[in-house]
Amino acid sequence: MRRLKLPNTFVLLFAILALIALSTWLVPGGKYDTHIVDGKTLIDPASFHHVASKPQGFAALMMAPIKGFVEAAQIIGFVLIVGGAFAVLQKTEAIDALIKTIAKAHAHSRLVRAGVIPVFLTLFSLGGATFGMNEEAIPFILIFVPLALALGYDSIVGVAIPFIGSQVGFAAAFLNPFNVGVAQGIAGLPLFSGMGYRVLVWAVATALTIAFLMWYAAKVKRAPEKSPTYALDLEKRAEHTLNLDDFAGMTHTHTLVLWIFMAALGGMVLGVIGFDWYINEIAALFLTMALAVGLIGRLDMDELVAAFQQGARDLVTTALVIALARGTMILARDANIIDTILHGLTPLVASSSPVFAAHKMFLIQSVINFFIHSGTGQAALTMPIMAPLADLVGVTRQTAILAYQFGEFTTPMIPTSGITVGVLALARIPWITWAKWMVPLQLIYLALALLLLVPPALLHWQ
Repeated sequence: MRRLKLPNTFVLLFAILALIALSTWLVPGGKYDTHIVDGKTLIDPASFHHVASKPQGFAALMMAPIKGFVEAAQIIGFVLIVGGAFAVLQKTEAIDALIKTIAKAHAHSRLVRAGVIPVFLTLFSLGGATFGMNEEAIPFILIFVPLALALGYDSIVGVAIPFIGSQVGFAAAFLNPFNVGVAQGIAGLPLFSGMGYRVLVWAVATALTIAFLMWYAAKVKRAPEKSPTYALDLEKRAEHTLNLDDFAGMTHTHTLVLWIFMAALGGMVLGVIGFDWYINEIAALFLTMALAVGLIGRLDMDELVAAFQQGARDLVTTALVIALARGTMILARDANIIDTILHGLTPLVASSSPVFAAHKMFLIQSVINFFIHSGTGQAALTMPIMAPLADLVGVTRQTAILAYQFGEFTTPMIPTSGITVGVLALARIPWITWAKWMVPLQLIYLALALLLLVPPALLHWQ
């Protein structure tokens, strides 16, 4: 039988845009009133009212990508600058030397082979759980995909370590100010209260992710042809062959360049945690790093600029994908249907059992996450409704916040997430290919979320 040819990411995203545009003709407009409390914009849960519908026609559909580009300009600029900076770093050959060093150690040390995935994935998960690592994981794709290929794995392993690691940490966070902190503040709970159970949730979710990825990595190493990206990885390996026979080890210049790179990463963590840095500051940091490693790596100005331009040029496709993904949210927002969808879902939470009510909250948050991927944005939109609703259905507000967090487990799979499609475009993995691979892991996260919501619902976790 002929194999069905699946659409690429651009076709898929545009199809989703068209479906959302069509839904704006069917879903009535609605709005919640908002008010400012302690500098936060909160929704009045009793204020929902219908407003004039604003169906999005063909013109709006065709303008959605450019509007998405404008609204996502910050993250698009960030991706282009970081791509350019990493191209300069790669031009110094320090990363290649590091990969070869790890590859040699991996070939000769059982401890290194056993520790690469658990150690790195735990570090990224900690980043998501503490300082809300999210977009910050994007640059690491450029390091971990080549590293995974050099170690005999595939591009999926290279993407999963930084991306899935940070996302599972974000969804199971215990100190993340962008989801736990904001949600608890809106719900009127002490900041970062209930940490003990959240740490347990994070540990279980991270351990399961590590176990799944190590099982998959071992399978691919034994039989590379079983990888969904096998054909794509053959092309990548042809582009970046790894010859260890003539490798004499890292030079002092390579070491110094890598120390500068590590200092930049440390500065990023310090800035995010201590000084509320975001995309602008991080982009400036990587731009500074590019200049420093270029000079230390003995690149002349022409080589440095050419490498930066090429790195940014390689990510133009990623920028366009991010713009399309943002366009999906713009269509729904401009049509005034996001609040209507939220209002329609709210009555579905009511249940005779607090466990089922918590499960319904989780499923609703997962649906909302398809449209709104900002942890802070989701908290501001949903917690003013979910917190008082939790009181009515016999679920504690801590449990409602946990259900809201677990909605983020779907982020690594949904095609409307700019981070998800941006990461995949950067790694040159079609979304369909990635989604097929994610299905078993997504089912694990679904079962895990449902199980971990049972104890707090039954014990009235405060």
